[in-house]
Amino acid sequence: MALRSGNREQGTFLPPTVEDYVLEDAPVRAYDALIDSMPLEEMGFDLNSSRVGNPRYNPVAMLKLLVYGYSYGVRSSRKLERECNYNLSFIWLMGGMKPDFKTIAEFRRNNKKALKLVLQQTARLCINLGIIDGNIIFVDGTKIRANASVENFFTNEKCEKIILKLDKRIDEIISEAEKIDNNESNFPSLVSVGAELKDKKKFRSKVKNMLKKMNDEGTEKLSHVDADCARFKSRQGFHAGYNVQSAVDEKHGLIVSSDAVSQNNDYGLLSSQIENANETLEENCSCACADSGYADSGDLKKVENLNPKNKTKVVVPSQKQKNDERVIGKKAADEKMNFSKQCFKFNEKENTYTCPEGHILKCKRNRVKRASKEYRIEKAEICRNCKHFGVCTTGKNGRTVERFNNEKEKKYFEAEYKKEDSQKIYRLRKMKAELPFGHIKRNLGVTGFLMRGLDGVNAETSILSTCFNISRMLTIFGGAKGLKDAILAKARP
Repeated sequence: MALRSGNREQGTFLPPTVEDYVLEDAPVRAYDALIDSMPLEEMGFDLNSSRVGNPRYNPVAMLKLLVYGYSYGVRSSRKLERECNYNLSFIWLMGGMKPDFKTIAEFRRNNKKALKLVLQQTARLCINLGIIDGNIIFVDGTKIRANASVENFFTNEKCEKIILKLDKRIDEIISEAEKIDNNESNFPSLVSVGAELKDKKKFRSKVKNMLKKMNDEGTEKLSHVDADCARFKSRQGFHAGYNVQSAVDEKHGLIVSSDAVSQNNDYGLLSSQIENANETLEENCSCACADSGYADSGDLKKVENLNPKNKTKVVVPSQKQKNDERVIGKKAADEKMNFSKQCFKFNEKENTYTCPEGHILKCKRNRVKRASKEYRIEKAEICRNCKHFGVCTTGKNGRTVERFNNEKEKKYFEAEYKKEDSQKIYRLRKMKAELPFGHIKRNLGVTGFLMRGLDGVNAETSILSTCFNISRMLTIFGGAKGLKDAILAKARP
């Protein structure tokens, strides 16, 4: 059988214009139309073409480069520079311009706040196209590594030790400089000594600021490379990272808003994320749903009251509800469930609990830090002589029950979660809320952020969320041509 081989000496011609480099239904055309539809000047990008000085690359083209590059897992400024030289779709998108990696990195660094608004504008376009309705919002979080090592975290004690060492070394350098003045030929150059002194003083100032920040905020550890990141524990051990939150619409699973925070858990974050989503929607959602990690009753109450006219429905199980669901079907667990806290009746007037056997538990302790009260049976022998001893409790002092100060709100939201319509909503949560993180981490290959600080990380989070939304939009509209036509139709006056 004959073999087919290439010929590098064969003369060929590219199309006569850059416009013909890509097909009409190429995805890059949809990206181009989407960025063109955004009010970039209102977002904070400088589009002034009459500024004095060396001509700048058009921010519109630079934004297209970032969003399109991120969508295909090309995030490094050096890799983006390479694509602009060799990849025809990038050459078409940039109109033949070839910015170097420093220019690309500088654009990204100097436009953090404007880049954060890219997702908001994309979500509002989706609302106009009718693919986000804003009725049910799912919130979820994931951990993504920061551009810093876990070894860069300093404690108060470590900071103080470093400051002492730096003070000692600074004194030594000053002594060396004085000796150099007396006998310059026998010692290193005064210039190098002065440079080291400057570096040590700069680092000392940085460590002092870190120590002050830890004392002011009450934190135990802080990274000297990225002061905003947090220390997380994962299956691979401890690492520096951010907790990335996303609010996803129920209709097509599109991201409405996203946010990166330094808090290493989701507790108490639901209200802030729903507020961000409502700001993008420019109205209040009717229902907010999240997993048990967000089950802070006070915060859930804030979510419910965000809409003063009609209360926002909140579907969030408590930690106990999720734990109980995991052990359903186990005989021992079912037996123990008969003596769970729910089986003890609370008498609000007497401020007591009554156990299933009719014995009274009185308030014995007020736990201020946990914001709760502890109820205990008066005579421990009552429990020890009970036929259920060993199942209800194994404590020698008898059974105790803890009641939180916000117990009423907790019971209320637990009852809301148990409703049939709430269960239907919660079953959709995994399909809608967790899909974006799978796309970002697996399809786009994001294992960590490139930028440092909350502003930079939020800018990247916005771009990555936009990439997911565009990927979904291409599917919803049946390809690039359908999406481009829909965007252009909406942009027409």
